[in-house]
Amino acid sequence: MLFDLRGRGRRRAVRLIYTGLALLMGVGLIGFGIGGGFGGGGILNAASNEGAGGGPSVGDKVKKYQAIIKREPNNVAAWEKLTEARLLEAGGEAYLTAGGLTSKGREKFNIASKAWERYLALNPPNPSAKLAKKVLILYEERALKKPEKAVEALQIVVAADPQSASYYSQLALYAYQAKNKRVGDLASQKAVALAPEDQRTRVKQELKELSETGGSRVYTTITQGKTFQVKKASNGQFTGTELKTTPPAKKSSTTKTTKK
Repeated sequence: MLFDLRGRGRRRAVRLIYTGLALLMGVGLIGFGIGGGFGGGGILNAASNEGAGGGPSVGDKVKKYQAIIKREPNNVAAWEKLTEARLLEAGGEAYLTAGGLTSKGREKFNIASKAWERYLALNPPNPSAKLAKKVLILYEERALKKPEKAVEALQIVVAADPQSASYYSQLALYAYQAKNKRVGDLASQKAVALAPEDQRTRVKQELKELSETGGSRVYTTITQGKTFQVKKASNGQFTGTELKTTPPAKKSSTTKTTKK
């Protein structure tokens, strides 16, 4: 069964996703590396190789599709290609670091995001799932931190690949971060159903924790004999709380005496 998540027109059609929606193309909860996305050798880093071998440079591609759009502002294919070029342009330098975006990176990422949004606004009959996967890098924790936009992109991804537990898990993560519990719960249900049988219990527990923490991840660690619960918030920061354990009650010993 499908349900509406995105609104009117073609967006409504895209938002009509499986009842259980949604980890990252490299971010799956099955491997539970959520948030690691495309870092290091990912999509954006591939831009450094773009234009090699005598082909057009990224800048040339941007200019080419900008010129087409100027003549034909509603050219869906041109907006799709411009978005791809903008993504590559954003990856030309170290704009996205372990600590987040540089100021220039934020500018580049916002430009790419706006191109993607304009592409979607034209209601393409078959939105590109391949491009939707690529734009996720824009909205992760280290980048623009817009989980609601990641949810929008992932709706397109899971519509194209409705049998992927990892994509549904990823959608659950971003939905919880976006405070959309309904979608998060539906995505979690689907992710658990599609997970390998021997992993379902673990995936269900991890998704339950995400639901309870609003998309934050909780880990348990032992340091110097003390147990801490470490929580990673949506802004990437970690906080730790010591878990107080109650020692087991001592068994009372009774001494029986007998009268002689």
